[in-house]
Amino acid sequence: MHNENSDNTGKLRQIIEGKLNSFYGRTLDNASEEEIFQAVALSLRDRILERAAKAGEEIARRGMKTLYYMSAEFLLGRALVGNMISLGVLDQYRAVLDEIGYPLDRLEEQENEAGLGNGGLGRLAACFLDSLSTLNMPVIGSGIRYEYGIFRQRIVDGKQVEVPDDWTAKGDVWSVERREEQVEVRFEGTVEEVWAEQGLTVHHTNYQSVLAVPYDMPVIGYDSRTPATLRLWRAECPSFDLESFNKGDYSCLVQQRELAETISKVLYPEDNHIAGRMLRLKQYYFLASATMQHMVREHKKRYGDVRTLPDKVVVQINDTHPAFAIPELMRILMDEEKLGWDEAYGIVSRIFNYTNHTVMQEALEVWPEQMFKALLPRVYAIVAAISDRFSERLRKAFPGDWDKISAMSIIAHDEIRMANLCLAVCNRVNGVSQLHGEILQTRTFRDFYVISPEKFVAITNGITQRRWLAAANPALCGLIHDYIGGGFLKDSRELERLKPLADNPAFIADFARVKAQNKRCLAEHVKKTQGVALNPDTVFDVQAKRLHEYKRQLLKVLHILYLYNRLTEDASFSLPQPVTFLFAAKASPAYHRAKSIIHLINAVAALVESNPRTREAIRVQFLENYNVTLAERLIPAADISEQLSTAGREASGTGNMKFMLNGAVTLGTMDGANVEIFERVGPNNIFIFGARAEEIARMERDKSYDPKKIIDANPDVKAAVSRLVDGSLPGVDAGQFEDIYRSLLTSNYDPADRYFVLYDFDSYREVFDTVMKAYADRTAWTRKAVLNTAGAGFFSSDRTVAEYNRLIWHLESL
Repeated sequence: MHNENSDNTGKLRQIIEGKLNSFYGRTLDNASEEEIFQAVALSLRDRILERAAKAGEEIARRGMKTLYYMSAEFLLGRALVGNMISLGVLDQYRAVLDEIGYPLDRLEEQENEAGLGNGGLGRLAACFLDSLSTLNMPVIGSGIRYEYGIFRQRIVDGKQVEVPDDWTAKGDVWSVERREEQVEVRFEGTVEEVWAEQGLTVHHTNYQSVLAVPYDMPVIGYDSRTPATLRLWRAECPSFDLESFNKGDYSCLVQQRELAETISKVLYPEDNHIAGRMLRLKQYYFLASATMQHMVREHKKRYGDVRTLPDKVVVQINDTHPAFAIPELMRILMDEEKLGWDEAYGIVSRIFNYTNHTVMQEALEVWPEQMFKALLPRVYAIVAAISDRFSERLRKAFPGDWDKISAMSIIAHDEIRMANLCLAVCNRVNGVSQLHGEILQTRTFRDFYVISPEKFVAITNGITQRRWLAAANPALCGLIHDYIGGGFLKDSRELERLKPLADNPAFIADFARVKAQNKRCLAEHVKKTQGVALNPDTVFDVQAKRLHEYKRQLLKVLHILYLYNRLTEDASFSLPQPVTFLFAAKASPAYHRAKSIIHLINAVAALVESNPRTREAIRVQFLENYNVTLAERLIPAADISEQLSTAGREASGTGNMKFMLNGAVTLGTMDGANVEIFERVGPNNIFIFGARAEEIARMERDKSYDPKKIIDANPDVKAAVSRLVDGSLPGVDAGQFEDIYRSLLTSNYDPADRYFVLYDFDSYREVFDTVMKAYADRTAWTRKAVLNTAGAGFFSSDRTVAEYNRLIWHLESL
């Protein structure tokens, strides 16, 4: 009998062998593992690019609107297995690789994770590209091709050490260089405006320039006809100027090369000094200018008239980093396309939309006015004109209220506020959860909402179930497929069909078995990579996210110190079962208190390990270099998802959704998307603690919170906090964590306990005890886990993208 699968396997093997022959002059017998990885990846890339070419022709033929999704970060993760899943060829490739002696799991380790992001902002952008492609919507993601990304984290003597992440050291098999589409980006110089009969001409002279060279990375969604394009710009020095060199003008050439080499070197260079701040400014303008030049060039090539731009393109600014695109497009339309101000502004205000990711005023991006003016003279003049016109509108809306007008102005007090620029110009402004949207309207941007309520929408974030279930947790994905079929990979609402299975003993047992298997896999990985033995039979309590004070890793650390004190001082105290507390986080290199918290976590881990009784009951482990690849191992293994942010601070969170999807039960505050998770799973399947956002806001407004009163009234809290400075932490000086201690108790620190760690401590302790008692009934706990997975369908980025499209973008699906 003819075996079609055997034919397919044979053809695929021939394709892989062909790539080895033509690219490396190798055969399967003498190729290295790296070369085989490259050959397999190239065979996948060919399939994706073939679909992309066909989709591009159809999009052009039909004149379809395209989304430009601009973000400083795109945290993609490894692409090999994800692309196989999306193309529906995972089983074929697995069979071929097993046949030739290179199992997929082993081959996957040859791929370096692209160093293009840091946290939730970049991972959201990556999920959006996947979902846009899955929904067959035309999109170009626009970012920077960072040579070293953020950094590779090492923990040395308990402290974070940053080392370069040279992610392209072995090449970048997925990207296609488009050197013929490079553009020039200009900095500094002198701008002269000349008025003549034919209108305004702007002369920009004595500038420094760099070339923006695009690299296109295809990102294909599940069963998609329309791969997304992630266009990453790399900065390069302009062509060698032999004439200047022969004249002895070497310094100019050196300056140009230094400028080009630094712009696309690293993500988020330290900006606690002038040079770092200026570099960030250059990076964000570089991204904006290159993208806008490309967008206008492509539009003119296809449609001719720039006046039709709003009909054919829409731009989403993911946080304020790419907001320079607003004045840059104004510059192109006026200076190069010769449109008048009103016509150019009318186009720009219809094209751009802004996603806000923070409710904290201090986190909203501002730039020193003089630095901005010196580096970007023409763009500064345009921003100043937008600011003047907007201020006139504010004076009419709020006559005589100069404090309000000043706070809302784009330029004021020698600084340029990028969020205010977005709020003034953009067509839509969105929050990323329902609570976040409400806070933007009632607190953060309340006065902007008064004058433009029609701009504001709230769209809850989402994640892609292809990456965070199919790729990250194949065992659970396979189990779900066995019980309800595979439709959930395309339509996440299918996960709702798991709810009745929460009362099915066989499914509960299978679900628990998968979780136990994932915990063993994580333990093996940690042993291999960090030389640390974890006990998979303990509760895995996980807090994995970017290290920031408002995310309150410190609250968990103080709770562990409380447990240590109880276990060492009270022989009758015990936990219902042993617990392993797992932390994973990177701290920004310049964020010294965040780095100090990482050091504290490791010091507490050493303290716990030093005592025989505590060592049996609890374990603390910090997992270094948290990235997508580690997350894909850690999240499926988690029993408890710690989401401890101060209520009203987290815009949404997407880590909470990833843990939920993988059957972890949330222990968290009513913050961000936790509010909506609570609504989806019900009060019996989530553990909520702490003050609500309204209570936190009231205490901030009234200045009524005094952490010293809590310390004085609560000996358990006092004992835990005292451990920071009493010299009992092994391997550190008594004053090592004085800054953290003072930040909790001293009023001239930020103010004292600005994130209400001590205020929520008792509530957290009580709810954690409830969690431990609930976990003791393993069947009931697994039922909660199942209902979390079943309720996670709403939090798909497919749903999020569909809402963006309905409310903002109005794209047509191919």
